Amino acid sequence: MIKQFLNFEWKQFSRSSYFKKGIGIKILLALAVIYFGGAALLLGVGLFFILEKTMPEIDPIITVNNFLIYWFIFDLALRFFMQQLPVMNVKPLMIIPVKRDAVINYLLRKTAISFFNFIPLFIFIPFSIVLLVKGYPVLNVLCWFFAVVCLVFSNNFINFLINKSNTVFYVLLTVFAALISLEFFNIFKVSEPIGVAFNALYNNPVLAIIPLVLVFVLYRINFNFIRKGFYLDDAVTKKIEEASEVDLSWMDRFGSVAIFLKNDVKLIWRNARPKQVLMMSFLFLFYGLIFYTNKMYSDSPAWIAFASIFVTGGFLLTFGQLVPSWDSEYYKMLMSQNIPYKKYLESKWYLMIVGVAISFVLSTPYIYFGWKIYAMIAAATLFNIGLNSFITLFGGALNRVPVELNVKAKAFGNTNGFNPTQMLIALPKMLLPMLLFYIPYKLVNYETGIIVLGLSGVLGIVFKNFFLTKIENIYQTGKYKTVAAFSEK
Repeated sequence: MIKQFLNFEWKQFSRSSYFKKGIGIKILLALAVIYFGGAALLLGVGLFFILEKTMPEIDPIITVNNFLIYWFIFDLALRFFMQQLPVMNVKPLMIIPVKRDAVINYLLRKTAISFFNFIPLFIFIPFSIVLLVKGYPVLNVLCWFFAVVCLVFSNNFINFLINKSNTVFYVLLTVFAALISLEFFNIFKVSEPIGVAFNALYNNPVLAIIPLVLVFVLYRINFNFIRKGFYLDDAVTKKIEEASEVDLSWMDRFGSVAIFLKNDVKLIWRNARPKQVLMMSFLFLFYGLIFYTNKMYSDSPAWIAFASIFVTGGFLLTFGQLVPSWDSEYYKMLMSQNIPYKKYLESKWYLMIVGVAISFVLSTPYIYFGWKIYAMIAAATLFNIGLNSFITLFGGALNRVPVELNVKAKAFGNTNGFNPTQMLIALPKMLLPMLLFYIPYKLVNYETGIIVLGLSGVLGIVFKNFFLTKIENIYQTGKYKTVAAFSEK
């Protein structure tokens, strides 16, 4: 049965519109995988010796155990934003004699081959080998490594849950926020008892059974969660809800783009996925607290420029990167209308700059850290409006992954709308403002760097029509490919 499933998925992939396209992107992604895999391998080999040299008074395995919780939190956050969950078209399988359990088990086991599950192995396998070479007890090291692998797969199944259940997502977010706050404000060192627990896993090999049980429990929870909605009636029927009407007549002042702006506001107001993105964009406002309060970053102005882009660019970076995927469910109908494509793109641009402007107003408390910091935020705001918005719209032309707007109770839909191409488009969004600031900063002074960064955004605003026309041509060129890709299920 598994062989048949693999055969179905290969045919679906090889016959899709995106097969054999974007070879350059695939090569770059393969190189990125090799690079990060190699970096992880080198870290795993050298980790023991680095810790032994920097903290000679503490056993390296104890140091690793004390900080292991931070790795798992970072791993879970990275998975949430970047891991593409496995999906397959299950509706045809519901009307033929294929056991539900077989399909669900296949979907869950397919997550085991994720790149995010292999990266930790590149670190912990060489680290464990070094421990064995250094004479550490074989049974303790092997059981500790086994426990860490089980916890990695536990993260995998937790990520599956938080992507499919809003309740789990909000509960975990609240718990993590509370724990991080307790640690940050020195109210209670949460990492200490957790470090003791990981050290206990190493000192008592029999305790490795606990992470193994945790994997099976999480697997079963995911299995039951999916099975609960694995019915033909649940898959083909739509839940009817009464739409709430909002008076948006005040948007008519925007002229011909008003109709698109109203449509986007209603999309955000009425659907689950855009609401999640809106909430996540609000959390970007607190990004500066990581950099502005840390002396290691505050002494490096280039990192301050990097952080400032995120402080006011949360909505632009989260909502904007999924243009035009937000309209994928009715994109074919939208493209059949007699409307200028440029107006459609312009409405998205207006929506993004409004989000940036609101974020800038909400970032006013950062004046507490000094006028230099706030001036950097202001310059980053201009850069986001004048250049980052157009880079984001350009990236949308390469994004042909559909987004399902309402993700509640959908266990098999593509709720991520994530395209690896976005990772490459994100590079100029992050590196360009750092370069625009850093070069004049090193050549002249801090204030000159801020002025250059801000002026780059002003130039983007001045040449707005030029950029929109160029981006429109790109969208028009790939219009029918996008329609075909969004039509695939």
